[in-house]
Amino acid sequence: MRPLPTEFAGRAFLVIPARCNAATFERKAMPSPRRHFGSVRRLPSARYQASYWHLAVRHTAEQTFETKAEALAWLSSVETDIRRGRWIDPGAGKVLFGKYVDDWMTQRYDIRPRTRELYRSLIKCHLKPTFERVPLTAITTASIRSWRAKIAAGQPTTAAKAYRLLRAVLMTATADGLILSNPCVIKGAGLERAPERKVPTLETLATIADALDDRYRALVYTAAFAGLRAGELSGLERRHVDLVHRTITVEQQAQVVVGRGRVLGPPKSDAGRRTVAIPIELASLLDKHLSTYVDRDPNAVVFTGDKGAPITTQHWSKKFREAADSAGAPGLHFHDLRHLAGTLAAATGASTRELMARLGHSTPRASLIYQHATEQRDRQIAAGIDAILEAAKENSREPAAAIVDLDTSRTNRARQPKDKEKAPPKESAL
Repeated sequence: MRPLPTEFAGRAFLVIPARCNAATFERKAMPSPRRHFGSVRRLPSARYQASYWHLAVRHTAEQTFETKAEALAWLSSVETDIRRGRWIDPGAGKVLFGKYVDDWMTQRYDIRPRTRELYRSLIKCHLKPTFERVPLTAITTASIRSWRAKIAAGQPTTAAKAYRLLRAVLMTATADGLILSNPCVIKGAGLERAPERKVPTLETLATIADALDDRYRALVYTAAFAGLRAGELSGLERRHVDLVHRTITVEQQAQVVVGRGRVLGPPKSDAGRRTVAIPIELASLLDKHLSTYVDRDPNAVVFTGDKGAPITTQHWSKKFREAADSAGAPGLHFHDLRHLAGTLAAATGASTRELMARLGHSTPRASLIYQHATEQRDRQIAAGIDAILEAAKENSREPAAAIVDLDTSRTNRARQPKDKEKAPPKESAL
């Protein structure tokens, strides 16, 4: 080997073999690329297995892959899900629906007693028979659609209730990170399309009240004029009735719960806590009722049965149905009197907000349900139209032509010039 020139003496150099060109040296000098997420290994079966570490736990793909490239692609998709916050623990998703819904019910301490009773019935009769042994991740929109269709064929209202419950349970599972998204996305599946009920007339109301014992007269008219729910009426006490100011304060409701009997609790919602003004006629009727059937104790129950015990929905519904049948109103429910109360309030010109406050509704949609168009009001509207047409005939014009002329005159007024010079006056349409 030749000696180095004097100007390079004392310096360190990398010696490249003569047979190693620059491209070969660059490949050998650069380190080979290495995956930093997950690992892939070849199995004795010649297939490939992918695994990765996340949250101090090693996770292995449930399936094996035919090629190493497929395994690497799977790891890449998992890494992307982790970075985007869409990663789902594959072990957690294997939780069976039956176990999860039982835990869900235990943790829902905020459910009212009667609602809890309804949920348990729906879970036992409709949810568990289909989904109890199914993992949460295996519940799909298609399976839910098929399940709901079978129930809706005979019980459409029950199908809507069961679907809403299933949607609530799976919504919690989504929040817990057990499933990626809620499969309950069937449009309109949770809506109850009950037919609109006929509002009883005041004449029918009086006939029903006459068919009942005198002790139930005030109960019927309080439901029809104050619009209280059945549970609110059952939980009403003497201290809640203010005859001086003619108001009823609603602050509790009574419900009968299986295994617990009569239970007092708050109203259906926060909006249910309210004070309702009552008409003079109802105040007079309640005054007579309180002095005849209610003890002087402020906590005495206002509406009781024949033996003095608080009324229950089951017992009272049967009595009311019998009275409605004898009054020629078969199929009328006690809750329909609340519809009458809302309709009477709406007929006075009450706004939606005022109806919400009076009936204890949380949303405008609920109050709009009670703004029924009664037959009597519809006839009044028709009579008003007749009056308009008669006025047109008095001017010796055809009603249709008069209406057209009225419409044309409005259009012409809108087209009048806005400058100071007024357009020449036109003859009146009528």
